[in-house]
Amino acid sequence: MSESVQLQPGLKGLVADWSSDQRAFKGVPWGKAMMWIFLLSDTFIFSCFLISYMSVRMSTTVEWPNPSEVFSLTAFGVEVPLLLIAIMTFILITSSGTMAMAVKFGYQKKRQVTFWLLIATALLGASFVGMQAFEWTKLIAEGVRPWSNPMGAPQFGAAFFMITGFHGTHVTFGVIFLVIIAIKVIKGDFDNERPGFMTGRKGRYEMVETMGLYWHFVDLVWVFIFAFFYLW
Repeated sequence: MSESVQLQPGLKGLVADWSSDQRAFKGVPWGKAMMWIFLLSDTFIFSCFLISYMSVRMSTTVEWPNPSEVFSLTAFGVEVPLLLIAIMTFILITSSGTMAMAVKFGYQKKRQVTFWLLIATALLGASFVGMQAFEWTKLIAEGVRPWSNPMGAPQFGAAFFMITGFHGTHVTFGVIFLVIIAIKVIKGDFDNERPGFMTGRKGRYEMVETMGLYWHFVDLVWVFIFAFFYLW
């Protein structure tokens, strides 16, 4: 016979319920739990960067450069505002879709499909980083530096290089780990439990999902950067 569970009212009951919830906590891989903790800490860092940017922009007495003009590109003889940024955003959002499908097919143990979806996600991420490098090169050629800016407020350069550089670093590391995971998938390391870096348990593809958590976080952060830095 199953033991009767005595419910406790209020906040105390809520805490007791969650602390003993086997469905929520039993069998959760350490890698996934640690990734959530890492993403939480990263959320605070990116929040500090964006809040600092907004504070500086609202408090500066020097005119802030217009992002639509600074980040415009000429296409077919027409000046298009935020053209490159729009393409970068589309690429990164698309990579979220390929990453989600990689997780789905990974748990179905379809190695070939998972491998190519991970490679597609990595290629999209690498394209994003390449476009960001082009954007940096363009602004540096125009005289923008972390300590100065010929287009207006000098804080613009510091905010731009700090925020986009930190995010670009995350994307770069993500691309590297996506390739590593893709190679391990196609080699069958997750099915055979071969000893090595980021292998995980036999027959389980939690590492693909853990990588997906990181990649979706990077994509989500870019949405906020796009909204607050480029559209404001």
